[in-house]
Amino acid sequence: MGLLILSEVSTTDLFWMLGGIAVGSGATWFVLRYLAHAYLQAKQREADRVLEDGRRRASEIIRAGEVEAKAHFLKLQEEFEAQTQQTREELKADEKRLEKREDLLERKNETLASKERAIDAAEHRIREQEKSIDAKSKQADELLAQQRAALLKITGLSHDEARRRLFEALEHELEQEVAQFVDRRLTEASESAEQKCREIIITAIQRYAAGHAADATVSTVAVPSDDMKGRVIGREGRNIRAFEKITGVDVIVDDTPGVVVVSCFDPVRKEIARLSLEKLIQDGRIHPTRIEEIFQQVQQDVEKQVMELGRKASMEANVPGLNRKLIEMLGRLAYRTSYGQNVLAHSIEVAYLCQIMADELGLDGKLARRCGLLHDIGKAVPHEEEGGHPAIGERLCRKFNEREEVLNAIAGHHGDVPATSPYTPLVTAADAISAARPGGRRESLERYIKRLQELEGIATGFPGVEQAYAIQAGREVRVIVDANKVDDANAVRIARDIAQKIERDMTYPGEIRVTVLRETRAVEYAR
Repeated sequence: MGLLILSEVSTTDLFWMLGGIAVGSGATWFVLRYLAHAYLQAKQREADRVLEDGRRRASEIIRAGEVEAKAHFLKLQEEFEAQTQQTREELKADEKRLEKREDLLERKNETLASKERAIDAAEHRIREQEKSIDAKSKQADELLAQQRAALLKITGLSHDEARRRLFEALEHELEQEVAQFVDRRLTEASESAEQKCREIIITAIQRYAAGHAADATVSTVAVPSDDMKGRVIGREGRNIRAFEKITGVDVIVDDTPGVVVVSCFDPVRKEIARLSLEKLIQDGRIHPTRIEEIFQQVQQDVEKQVMELGRKASMEANVPGLNRKLIEMLGRLAYRTSYGQNVLAHSIEVAYLCQIMADELGLDGKLARRCGLLHDIGKAVPHEEEGGHPAIGERLCRKFNEREEVLNAIAGHHGDVPATSPYTPLVTAADAISAARPGGRRESLERYIKRLQELEGIATGFPGVEQAYAIQAGREVRVIVDANKVDDANAVRIARDIAQKIERDMTYPGEIRVTVLRETRAVEYAR
């Protein structure tokens, strides 16, 4: 009990107690000494127990650390072995690749060696053949000299006389060939002149609104009833006269039911008149004052549309920085046609063709596009301006400080002025390509059929020809000949004769390919 109590008391308190007791009584000193000794032994045993627990825990921690270290070591060993195995496999794969490469190099060396041997043998054969050729050439020269001497002896002519006669014969043949060449060139010039005349006439008709009739100069407007036709005419023709005076077009009202015809050679003016008449018919109020109001409104709308079309064209052709007036002229080209081909679409197509060819030649594609887009800008200028459309376009673009390359391409794309830059012949070529491509320009059905029939008729008119077919819209004619009557040499002659006759007798765009087919068939039946 005393020990338990002493264990609950701190060391400082114990010494203070011992001191007090020692002062109070000498008998109890020994008791307290005994209790202190017992207390110290108890603390010693507790310290030994704590020390033992610490040692045991340290031993457990050491064993756990050894186990963990051993597991980590095993894991590192496995990873090392895996990496070592992967490295071995990679080394084996590298060895295999090196072996294959060595085999390939050995085979290439063998091939090169064999080729070198073959080349050496070929060089040896060539040297032998050169020696043989030299010998044969000398022999041929000797034979020619002997034959020349024999011929001179037989004919009784001197060398100069024989040479003179030979030159005369050659001169006569050359004269015939020159005459044929000149005739062919004259024929081509005549055909191109006729085509150029048609282009000039159509351009002049579109720029100058004279009193002619053509399919491209009229537009039809639907009229719901005959009563509306009467209102369009007006009392004593007042409305129709006012409409024609304000719009500058001719209005034709005939017995055709439900249709009124608007005729004018200026396509922009014709479009304004057509839209104005349609709006008047929809509105129903037709009188001179209303006609003038509608005309002014539609004219403003069409002018806006013209500017929008010009801007779209410049954006589509990727030609920035154009003057506002040039953009307006481009928009006006959308209402003009050449042989049924829209001039604005043609200009955009020429722009891209020029860029493609310029890129192939290493030139400036952007400048080529600008030249191509503006090459026909003169066609949009009214008839008050004098001159052809290349000169007019050149003067117009010069006012707005276009580059000299662009001006020369506009003025010279029809050969009116000499080309001073490489972009002018590019525009000329692109203009011809766009106009001559299949479907580029319109051709009437009757004329198209007649041309194909004429082409097939020329081919079938030669002896030995069995059948002829015009294909690819008349750009090629396939001729089938009788193999029993025509041999290979005659087939070539027939192809040339047909081509020459087509050149003489027909007018056509571009070129026509003549293909002669000679076929031999052997047929037998097994029974």
